[in-house]
Amino acid sequence: MPRSKEQFEEMRNATREKIHSAAMQLFVYQGFGSTNVQNIADTAGISIGLLYRHYKTKDQLFNELVSYAVEGLKRNITFFESDQSPKKLMAQFVYEVYTDMINGEELAHLLILINQSLLAGAATASKHYEEILQVNARLLDSTAQLIRKGQQLGEFYSGDAQEMAALFYASIQGLAQMKVLLKSNFTMPSPSILTAFLLRERK
Repeated sequence: MPRSKEQFEEMRNATREKIHSAAMQLFVYQGFGSTNVQNIADTAGISIGLLYRHYKTKDQLFNELVSYAVEGLKRNITFFESDQSPKKLMAQFVYEVYTDMINGEELAHLLILINQSLLAGAATASKHYEEILQVNARLLDSTAQLIRKGQQLGEFYSGDAQEMAALFYASIQGLAQMKVLLKSNFTMPSPSILTAFLLRERK
């Protein structure tokens, strides 16, 4: 039986997911410069010809992964700027980070990939450099604003909101690095530990 258009699309999406997963893993562990297209194809378990049907160059693939990560940061900004309780928003966000970190490597890889696009000196970094800096600044500002709102409502501890936001994201970024380095020996702190400096428990 000939395959339907929907089946072809499913196969295409499944192949792209394999490529994305393999590329992120290799970029994180080997670095952009030390990874070649053949490495990615081998790790994904596909032929190099099939990979080239999806991506003409390694740079194109890297850029798509970074764009995907940046879109995730933008969604976080929108989430923090909603009208819900600051404590509820922060607790939900931290729980999702915790769940993602204990159930797989994608979040850790995406966080490291964003840093690599800025710090590794790859030729592709310039394509996203300014956008990533702007989005990161917006995310810090929106988180600091959420913290200020929570402080006014008595939900968060007092302190400099901008500094607290910076500490919060530095903790998550550091945990991503530790997860990649320690592998099976890594222990993800619980949501209550991650927010202990921030969320005030009502008595």
